[in-house]
Amino acid sequence: METKKYDYVIVGSGAGGATLAKELSTKGKTVAVLEKGIKEVKLGGFFDCARYYDLTAMKMGPTSREGDSIIWRTFMAGGPTVVCCGNGVRSLEKELAEFGINLEEEFKEAEEEMQIAPYDIRRLSPGGKRILEASTELGYKMEPMPKFIDPAKCTRCGHCQYGCAYGAKWTAVEFLDEAEKNGADIFYNHVVDKVIIENGSAKGVSLTKGNTSRINADAVILSAGGLATPVILQHSGLDKAGSKYFMDMFVNTYGTAKGLDQTKEPTMALVDLEFHESEGFLLSPFIHPKKMIRFLELGMRGMLMPTNGMLGIMAKTKDDSAGKVYPDGSFSKTITADDRKRLNKGHELSKEILIKAGADSKSVVIGKVGGAHPGGTAAIGEIVDKDLQTEVNNLFACDASVLPEAPGMPPILTIVALAKRLAKLL
Repeated sequence: METKKYDYVIVGSGAGGATLAKELSTKGKTVAVLEKGIKEVKLGGFFDCARYYDLTAMKMGPTSREGDSIIWRTFMAGGPTVVCCGNGVRSLEKELAEFGINLEEEFKEAEEEMQIAPYDIRRLSPGGKRILEASTELGYKMEPMPKFIDPAKCTRCGHCQYGCAYGAKWTAVEFLDEAEKNGADIFYNHVVDKVIIENGSAKGVSLTKGNTSRINADAVILSAGGLATPVILQHSGLDKAGSKYFMDMFVNTYGTAKGLDQTKEPTMALVDLEFHESEGFLLSPFIHPKKMIRFLELGMRGMLMPTNGMLGIMAKTKDDSAGKVYPDGSFSKTITADDRKRLNKGHELSKEILIKAGADSKSVVIGKVGGAHPGGTAAIGEIVDKDLQTEVNNLFACDASVLPEAPGMPPILTIVALAKRLAKLL
């Protein structure tokens, strides 16, 4: 099937891809967005998750070469923004500034468009309030998490990571819809294999799934995510892509507390960043309301914990960029000794807070290590320059893969800001 030639073809529709599509189409550019998944219309349930989460990665099947952690990954319009916790924090500002990248203007634009504001602590669950009180009593600094969640629509169901059924959370689908209104063509169920390069310049992409085998464009932007973008780059001859893989490792610590309920609030409603700069981890209240999801983390013990009598805190670390993504799509990511040290420190502090909050000390348990922000695999200064262009003319990347190191905190706002900056440069 013959397709028209575009000014830009964007691979992926998450925070980076959707933002670029909106910004470029607003300027009158012709844009094609290629998305591996579909535009989901039903969200929030356990069986809904089975449609868009990468269950192979969650179960640590053949896509992983080690299997010592869980990777939370989705294929859908809007990408991980649909199943994120709605956290809008600035990350890696200092690190990006070292490459000459100042995002102050773009951060402000994004924060206004996404309506980011600290979570109202008056809307915390009884468990969340007790965690805040216990943290303060212990001398720690839990504060409201900046959120892109509309409190007027939020039912405080606690199912943010399964997709919001009430439309309370901003997602990249909003930018994608705006791009489509501006004339951008959105192609779902399309899988890109490699970039077509002629005379040192990107000329389009070839596909293994979709209604055509090739789409032509003056420039190509890969926003397929930290695991998929490096594979496309490798298939396109950029063999160095895929190294320095990080995934923002975390562990969840749980405990049972009679009479306390942490389910009636968005996940990660609070955050303690006091250890982030000095020791490389943050703390944030978190539980999985779905018993089957807890089974993946903790086995039968997690499944049997009473959801309405459970408290939990996540310890998220800036993990070492010591992994690798391979051309066949598999990846290798061990937990280093330093990673384990940081996670253990975070777990011990989480345990201390939970017990202070009223959790039975004998009930406290730590879950399996997970990761939700794979990146670093096409890093600035390694694979792309400060303008996010590769060694190939008119071939760019803009997603978590370009982050120079693990942020150790939610990267969505930073990726949106990077996309806005790239759109201005283009």
